[in-house]
Amino acid sequence: MTTPPTTTSTDPTDPAHPTDPTASAGPSPDPGRTGATRPREETDTSTIDGILARAAELDARDPLAALRDRFVPGDAEFVAYLDGNSLGRPLLATRERLARFVDDVWAPRLIRGWDEGWMDSPTTLGDTLGRLTLGAAPGQTVVADSTTVMLYKLARAAVTARPGRTEIVIDSENFPTDRYVLEGIAAETGTRLVWIDPDPLAGVTAEQVAAVTGPDTALVVLSHVAFKSGYLADAPAITAIAHRHGALVLWDLCHSAGVVPVELDAWDVDLAVGCTYKYLNGGPGSPAFGYVAQRLQSELRQPIQGWMGHAEPFTMGPGYTPGEGMRRFISGTPPVVGMLAMRDMLELIEEAGLDAVRTKSLALTAYVLELAETLLTRHGVEVTGPREPERRGGHVMLSHPAFRELVPRLWERGVIPDFRPPQGMRVGLSPLSTSFTEVARALLVVAEMLGARR
Repeated sequence: MTTPPTTTSTDPTDPAHPTDPTASAGPSPDPGRTGATRPREETDTSTIDGILARAAELDARDPLAALRDRFVPGDAEFVAYLDGNSLGRPLLATRERLARFVDDVWAPRLIRGWDEGWMDSPTTLGDTLGRLTLGAAPGQTVVADSTTVMLYKLARAAVTARPGRTEIVIDSENFPTDRYVLEGIAAETGTRLVWIDPDPLAGVTAEQVAAVTGPDTALVVLSHVAFKSGYLADAPAITAIAHRHGALVLWDLCHSAGVVPVELDAWDVDLAVGCTYKYLNGGPGSPAFGYVAQRLQSELRQPIQGWMGHAEPFTMGPGYTPGEGMRRFISGTPPVVGMLAMRDMLELIEEAGLDAVRTKSLALTAYVLELAETLLTRHGVEVTGPREPERRGGHVMLSHPAFRELVPRLWERGVIPDFRPPQGMRVGLSPLSTSFTEVARALLVVAEMLGARR
């Protein structure tokens, strides 16, 4: 194992930092070709200065680079934000929108606002979100609740809609909320969970789903992008397998919406849920979304029957009559303020184009893989996720026994990834707000800290 040279600077992000002749200079992914390799250009990435110059070249060629200026800058200690798949950065437009809402809408209109657009905001914003990020025709997406609540409502309704079927399929690597909610639904309905145990470095495959679905399967619940590894599941193939057995499928899109193109209608998906505070930049606690295919809406009866889902909410009479279409999947008062920030991000996604966002995302994740090979593998770091572009979501998981200890110290240095047990550091890359230079500076700090542990 090569020992890094002694230098006079302790900050590897300082352009005056001495060069490191031990860094690898192997072939690098080409962002324009979504991860394909090409011969190294003239920039010498065997040095720290060269790595930063290479990052600057990538930023200069990035057609979305100017959009980074639309986001509120970080604080004075900011080096790199690598957790955009947990909480997106706020837009400058959102600061203005929130102030305008207080001064121009909430204060002067008060309760009249409900008749002037607030009541319809879950479905109108849902249609916008569906059109721009989900491949969903109007009338199938609603913005409401938290992901946990929306997941419960749609999963519970799906199981009830398949009477006599006794099994729910889910995987052991799925996000805890999904597993916990399904455990509760199984207990309520007398069904049993059928567990898929995928390779943590990969994810759930169509073959694994085919092996456990059958005439007793009521529902299959999976994440489109695995929250740990970043593995991108084959949603069309898996959905088709479940349908062959008459089962319904619910996709968790928390790590897909806004960064990976999704085609729910074209894939014949039944149900989907997701959050809006990651790549949709809705802010902490912003509401979730739910998708129900139009062909199923009259068949499903959601279990949390609140007044806002009633056919005539202001009649306030006895008994519950569900509303038409997606209104029946609303329970309580719409989170109007919580919907404001995501409107700005949806406008930005529309301006950039989701395909361009995906291209930038693949370029960023390819660059993380390049730098991991160049800077980190010699310190024992492993890539614990897919390397193939077609199987990668918007983040990369790196693994090392020291990451539990190092991630809090990285935060103190202004480098913000997140930690996932047992020893994973997740590098989340929000394409519209993240630069290649940020990634380079961050992973140089990671390399320095790992080297200092020897």
